[in-house]
Amino acid sequence: MKKKFFASLMAMVMVFGLAACGGSSEPAAEGDTAEGGAGGKIGVSMPTQSLQRWNQDGSNMKAELEAAGYEVDLQYAGDNDIPTQVSQIENMIAGGCEVLVVAAIDGSSLTTALQGAAEKGIPVIAYDRLIMDSEAVSYYATFDNYKVGQMQGQYIVDALDLENAEGPFNIELVTGAPDDNNVNFFFGGAMDVLQPYIDSGKLVVPSGQTEKAQCATANWSTEEAQKRFENIISSVGYGPNGVKLDAVLCSNDSTSYGVQNALQAAGYTADNMPIITGQDCDKPNVKNIVSGLQSMSVFKDTRTLAEKVVGMVDAIMKGTEPEINDTETYDNGTGVIPSYLCDPVVVTVDNYKEMLIDSGYYTEADIA
Repeated sequence: MKKKFFASLMAMVMVFGLAACGGSSEPAAEGDTAEGGAGGKIGVSMPTQSLQRWNQDGSNMKAELEAAGYEVDLQYAGDNDIPTQVSQIENMIAGGCEVLVVAAIDGSSLTTALQGAAEKGIPVIAYDRLIMDSEAVSYYATFDNYKVGQMQGQYIVDALDLENAEGPFNIELVTGAPDDNNVNFFFGGAMDVLQPYIDSGKLVVPSGQTEKAQCATANWSTEEAQKRFENIISSVGYGPNGVKLDAVLCSNDSTSYGVQNALQAAGYTADNMPIITGQDCDKPNVKNIVSGLQSMSVFKDTRTLAEKVVGMVDAIMKGTEPEINDTETYDNGTGVIPSYLCDPVVVTVDNYKEMLIDSGYYTEADIA
């Protein structure tokens, strides 16, 4: 009901008081705020510029919204700095933004900051990461993150032929930031596929680190993932001439890259690298897929997500219901949030050209 309330309220705002919402705003970070835009002002909050995917998400969102005629206040919160994101969102609310699109650093840290949006009737679209425990969240747009995990787990099952091979096979597990709600879906989806094989003994985790908290990586940091995996290599005795490592489940490309760095330092090459998963198709990782250091990555085309979110914004601004395709999965603690889930796809050395280059996402030079 609260979602319909927001849509109705926005319709009233447009009819009776749109001019009052278009006041001047606090200046954005240099180079981040679009000029002009006849359709209204939209605030876009991204968590960091230190990861390639968030740069692409932000730039795609800005371009799509501007093409639709909106003024865009795009802000990046330093390097995953929560106080900075809170301050930026508060400035967007005070500065006349009529819809907020927020990719949260910590899904539980924005309840107070977004209270002002709720009080002003400003709809909030949670972008890719669900914002928890906030009545202000109107909609959620993301990829099917449980499916992402399932794809990664199934890739390992198929690559090791676990249905037919005797085993046992050694696997290690790496996931992302413990404060990112998406980890529950990435790691949960993968483990739902892999756990039966672990329970049967066909897959073995020699480090003993199988719980989400044990496998987490703060801020999805490449460096932190590398440090942890260096310790695992040392403690277990993995190496080309040591204990055999058959697969590493990595929930995304930044952690996967850290694992690959650790393994290369231990003497692994493309000829004996274990199966390694990833997500996001970051440029360095695609290069490693081509060279044989990484097995796969799950591609989430941020252009598709940006297009869907622009459609959501447009519908809200016109007082209509945005397109959604999930009304059951994502409960943020205040109720189920109407969501739109985009489909991810698996990218390997066999289809990367079709998926990434022929589609115009990258050029040949990007991954040369």
